Amino acid sequence: MSGLIECFTDTLDTDGDMIIYDPNMKEGLAEFGIEIPLPHSRAATTFAKLKGHTILGPRIDQWHINKVNETVTRKDLLRVHSVEYVTRLYSDQLEEEIIRTFELIDKNGRYYRYNPDKATLPLTRLFDRLLVKVAATVQCCRQALENNFCFAFGGGMHHAKRDYGAGFCLVNDIVIALRKLQSENLIRTAWVIDLDAHKGDGTAVLTQEDSSITTLSIHMAKGWPLDGDAHDEQGRPNPSFVPSDIDIAVTAGEENIYVVRLEEGLEKLGSTGPPDLALVLAGSDPYAKDTLPSAGELKLSLAQLKERDQLVYQFLKHQHIPRAYVTAGGYGEHAWEVDWQFIEWALPDNL
Repeated sequence: MSGLIECFTDTLDTDGDMIIYDPNMKEGLAEFGIEIPLPHSRAATTFAKLKGHTILGPRIDQWHINKVNETVTRKDLLRVHSVEYVTRLYSDQLEEEIIRTFELIDKNGRYYRYNPDKATLPLTRLFDRLLVKVAATVQCCRQALENNFCFAFGGGMHHAKRDYGAGFCLVNDIVIALRKLQSENLIRTAWVIDLDAHKGDGTAVLTQEDSSITTLSIHMAKGWPLDGDAHDEQGRPNPSFVPSDIDIAVTAGEENIYVVRLEEGLEKLGSTGPPDLALVLAGSDPYAKDTLPSAGELKLSLAQLKERDQLVYQFLKHQHIPRAYVTAGGYGEHAWEVDWQFIEWALPDNL
C-alpha cells in the first residue's frame, strides 16, 4: 500500500458542527407500505452511540447539527432534471413516478415489496421526505466548505437521471447540491467519489459533458444497473452504461484487492488537480451483512470497509480538499455498523 493510507499530522480542521442528524428526518419506508429493507435504525443507532461515547458524547454541541435548515426549490431541481419530469413530480402523476422509481409493481402488475394496507402515510408524502434529504446534502456541502468536513445521514440518490427516477432515487441530490453551490459561486469544481455497491450511473449521465465535476465510482462489475442491454430496441444507448470519469468495476471474489483498486483510482483522480469540494457517497451496501439482494456481488468485511473509508478520508485531507459525506446505499439492520466505525474514527480528528 502506498503513502495514500498513511496517517497525516497536519493542522486539524477548524472546529464547527459536522454531523447532520435531524431526529425528525426519518430514513425508513415502512410508513408508506414499502418493504425495501431501509431501516431508520441506520442513523438512529449510530447517533445514539455517538451520544453515549465517553469522549464524543460530552462534546455533542461541537459537532451535532440537529436540524436541516436548507431549503430546496423547484428551481434547484430544474438545474438538473428536465422541465417535463419536474412538472410530473409536482402534479397528480407523482404517485406513478414513485411507484416506478421504487419498483413497487412488477411486470405482471402485482405489488412488489409494497403493501399499501400497511401504510400510515400516503405515498406522495415520500416526495417531501426526499426533498429534505436533498436539502441535507446541500447543507452538508456548505458545512464542509466552512469546516473542511461534514457527514449527513441520508442522500446519495445517484441513480436518478434527467428525465426519470430509478433505483429508489427519485431525484439526484448529488448533482442538485453541486449545481446549487456552483450557481451561488461558492464552488467551481467538484469531485464525486461514489463508494456505493452500485454504479453511480445517474451522476455519470448528468455530468458527462461537464468538466467541472469529475466522477469516480467503484462498484460491482455485474448486476443492477449493469444487467440490462447496452442499447434498446430503437438502438438508443442504455444510460446506465455511460462511464464515470473513473470507473472501477470489482468482480465478486475480488474483495481482497478492492482497496488496492480504489487506491489506484484515487491516484488517477488526484492527477486531475484538486477541486473546491469533494462529495463522498459512503455506501454501506458493499458490506457482507447487507440484505439487499442486488448488492450481493460485493461482500466486504467491516475491516475492509474501514480501510476503504480511511483511505478516502486521508487522501482528501492530505490535499486539503473540503469533504462532504452522505450515506447512500445501506440495507438491513447492520448498515449502521459501517457508518459508526468511520465517524467514531474521523470525528475526533475534526474537534
